[in-house]
Amino acid sequence: MRHTTRLSALLALGLIGQAPAVLANNLVFCSEGSPAGFDTAQYTSATDNDAAEPLYNRLVEFERGGTAVQPALATRWEVSEDGLRYTFHLREGVKFHSNKAFTPSRDFNADDVLFTFNRMLDKAHPFRQAYPTEFPYFISMGLDKNIARVEKADPMTVVFTLNKVDAAFIQNLAMSFASILSAEYAEQLLNSGRPSDINQQPIGTGPFVFQRYQKDSQIRYKGHKAYWAPQEVKIDNLVFSINVDPSVRIQKLRRNECQVTLHPRPADLPALKADSKLQVLQQPGFNLGYIAYNTQHPPFDRLEVRQAMDMAVNKQAIIQAVYQDSGQLAVNAMPPTQWSYDDSIKDAPFDPEKARQLLQQAGVKPGTEITLWAMPVQRPYNPNAKLMAEMLQADWSKLGFKVRIVSYEWGEYLKRMKSGEHDIALIGWTGDNGDPDNWLGTLYNCDAIGSNNYSLWCDPQYDSLVKQAKQVTDRTQRTALYQQAQQRLKQQVPITPVAHSTVNQPLSVKVSEFKVSPFGRNDFSGVSVD
Repeated sequence: MRHTTRLSALLALGLIGQAPAVLANNLVFCSEGSPAGFDTAQYTSATDNDAAEPLYNRLVEFERGGTAVQPALATRWEVSEDGLRYTFHLREGVKFHSNKAFTPSRDFNADDVLFTFNRMLDKAHPFRQAYPTEFPYFISMGLDKNIARVEKADPMTVVFTLNKVDAAFIQNLAMSFASILSAEYAEQLLNSGRPSDINQQPIGTGPFVFQRYQKDSQIRYKGHKAYWAPQEVKIDNLVFSINVDPSVRIQKLRRNECQVTLHPRPADLPALKADSKLQVLQQPGFNLGYIAYNTQHPPFDRLEVRQAMDMAVNKQAIIQAVYQDSGQLAVNAMPPTQWSYDDSIKDAPFDPEKARQLLQQAGVKPGTEITLWAMPVQRPYNPNAKLMAEMLQADWSKLGFKVRIVSYEWGEYLKRMKSGEHDIALIGWTGDNGDPDNWLGTLYNCDAIGSNNYSLWCDPQYDSLVKQAKQVTDRTQRTALYQQAQQRLKQQVPITPVAHSTVNQPLSVKVSEFKVSPFGRNDFSGVSVD
């Protein structure tokens, strides 16, 4: 049996024929979906960001397993007294990766920072003209409007000038979308007519170097031997083994075909915790699973209809069936562990009869057909979207609706929701940076329509509160504004919050120094396998 397990691990890594001693320095991660690409500025999903995380660094980064910001490609920074100028001093001697088509001729410098941000800022940027794409995070947080300019003071110093104070600016720069790209590589791709390779053949400065990607199968990386923080590279070969089915991921983990996985079904947790070869790391979830009503699709453009849908959702039944012991009832638009959370907010009572009356008053006829979109993947905030959709279908059918459940491949699902094709959709969020704006701005403000605002909801009163809150640095003042915004959002019902869930991360006992991220990221920097 031991020989079979070892052979399975060798096959999974593609290391048959190599010296057995190399095994101790390799790790397979059973991931849950195929990334759309590796250009982090284009994407917002955890699947895409996880796949890109090994490859890149940012000017500043979150500490592993925590929310504190620490130096990365910038060793230090200063902020002007008026809060509008940020001066970053860059790290010397940082090496970019190479591949068959590209070998860097220089180390990381200010030109790479300028390219990374000017591509997002300037619609006329030559690279953006050659490879048109959208930057949903950058836009939904209003950075496209608030960054006035990015300038090179000298080869190792960069200055960002803002139009308005942004209290979350440093935290924002630690997020995946701000990963630093190689200006030299981009220029080579532009000259050779292959600009899209920046997304499919990525080059970064991170702890791992991209090798190859086979959709729905695997992604392969190797350790970056010239990494600027060599103590963080303890794995020679990192493999993402892509498995949509959670039962397959668990089987592979038990057979040591992978050493880390994610999103186990709640029903599998007792057996996982009892397995002496495994460990299950737990952390309160910094997440929210919710129902998004497309407020631009009749009849959901009417408040009383959204109120009716909301009060007909049997949340307690959903939490018991879908989340089991890992779910907590959600009533607000962000988790209670987020500072500025308003704990005075309460749900409307579960009242299907009143919901029917509201729909009748609104003139919604029995038999009205609507679509309910169900995610094709598991997420910490929703371990079984199909089951949740079926329960909601039953709840809303009692109101007289004909509810048709729809699903697509994950990348297509997100793309179609952003364009507003859905009536109602199941979705959720895991916080990215610990700031309230990452919830209240990124998910629900007017600027986020077309990116993360899946309700396509634009409320001037709400928008004004959220934007004011970003422009003051005093936490007490920010909290007061954010709590007013939470009250307004609850009154207008663009979403129905359903649950927050505990994150459970199963992994082999042989894995050391893996940290559960509060932001739902799977980071293999500093991780080793005994």
